Amino acid sequence: MAEATMTDTAGSTDTGEPGSAANMFAAELERWRDVRGYSRAALAKAMEYDRSYVSKVLSGAERPSESFAIQAEAALRAGGALRTAFRDYEAQRPARVRSTALPVADAPAGTGGLVVDHDDATLRYDNGVYRLTQRRHLVNQGAQPITRYLIRISVDRFPGDPERSNQLYSENPLTWDEIDLHAWHGRSRTTSMTWTAHHDRDAFKEVWLLFAGDHGHFPLYPGESCWIEYEYTVSEAHWGNWFQRAVRLPTRTLSVCLDFPADLSPAVWGLHTSMTAQPMPFATAIGRDDTGDRHTFSWSCEDPPLHARYRLEWDFRSRSTATAGPPPSPSEVMASLGVIQDSDPALRRVARRFDLPAEAEDARRVVTALNSACERVSQAHTFGKGMGIAAPQIGIDRAAAIVRTPDGEIITLFNPTIIESNGEIDEQYEGCLSFFDVRGLVPRSHAIHVEHTTIEGQTKITVFERGIGRLVAHEVDHLHAHLYTDRMRDGVEPIPVEQYSGTGSAWKY
Repeated sequence: MAEATMTDTAGSTDTGEPGSAANMFAAELERWRDVRGYSRAALAKAMEYDRSYVSKVLSGAERPSESFAIQAEAALRAGGALRTAFRDYEAQRPARVRSTALPVADAPAGTGGLVVDHDDATLRYDNGVYRLTQRRHLVNQGAQPITRYLIRISVDRFPGDPERSNQLYSENPLTWDEIDLHAWHGRSRTTSMTWTAHHDRDAFKEVWLLFAGDHGHFPLYPGESCWIEYEYTVSEAHWGNWFQRAVRLPTRTLSVCLDFPADLSPAVWGLHTSMTAQPMPFATAIGRDDTGDRHTFSWSCEDPPLHARYRLEWDFRSRSTATAGPPPSPSEVMASLGVIQDSDPALRRVARRFDLPAEAEDARRVVTALNSACERVSQAHTFGKGMGIAAPQIGIDRAAAIVRTPDGEIITLFNPTIIESNGEIDEQYEGCLSFFDVRGLVPRSHAIHVEHTTIEGQTKITVFERGIGRLVAHEVDHLHAHLYTDRMRDGVEPIPVEQYSGTGSAWKY
């Protein structure tokens, strides 16, 4: 994981210019051309379109076609922004037009006047090394000149397992030589920026980028705007399979592009996290382009809320799944996705409880790791009855689990214990990600009373019923070192998954 601190904000504005959807598409296309640093000729070449036609669309003199919008989206890796603009164009609805020059306005309290019109990150992986290129269009809406800009480079090879991460970076710290940081001022890396270290830690660095370089000082004065760009590298020994953008100040547009070799069979998903410890999938889909020997994934959003964190994660599936011979078994697939299997003694240890709220930050990290695992697993299998996963199943010895109901609700449990069971007892088949080749008939009560702790440290008792109760009971068992096979009646054995006919169906009551 790497995260560059976003000290940025900007606002969008309605203009008095013609508000047709066609003009809105042209404005959006011009903005993304600027973000990627393309000349009009370079954009036309990348899109394989005639330069004059591209220029006419950009000026609003020519109406774009659907194929043009598709090519522009692919060439500029706009994360769906140009597709959305074209849909608005087709519907012929009045739309908000982006001003190419932001007006000087009062900045939100506490921002210091520095805002960001666009924050764009491109992460490329090659031969064991990640290279991040970060571009930001800054606007000074304050009353004082800006002379420096703070960024953070933070890595976590084992998210959700702080003890393991701390040991790694203590023994093998992130170094300045590895990072090889460079920064520039201007659209085309025309002017180098110098920088000074603010914090130097084993797993993260904070750096002041200075508005100064070989050509002297070039402060960002009130009312002015500029592009800055910086680039650094981190080896995969330090960088986990995730990249996070944290919104420290109000932001106008946020975009991310991941660029991976096609032969690694990359799969990418996104989680929107917050201080509530309830990560959710991105509200909009991540775009994908499989051209040539690279797979690129792009995503963008407008006006992300303060303190939000947008986290993209990935899996290089050709590394973890056999590419020849018979297809992997369901349990082999789960193991390749990071799920501990039943032969591991970790599943037979009672999980360590959280001291909440003192360990709230650790609890949030574990929940984020659990949601990430759910995302990976849900791409490999259909769960018509819902699903759940407990921290020991991903190698984390803490008493946390999540359940995703068939309706998509996420239930988060810390330190849960079943204190009462009542109602009718019935038997239904259950599966476990830690031995997914079989299904077993498990008797459970229709209602359970679960005592658990909130992230704020409050003790609660929640009643879960029927199918949801069964899902919750299964995960609580994991945290107390039980597997569902421990609950099966004597003489009853699990059946091979091939004999199970309930995959993808709902619970039956």
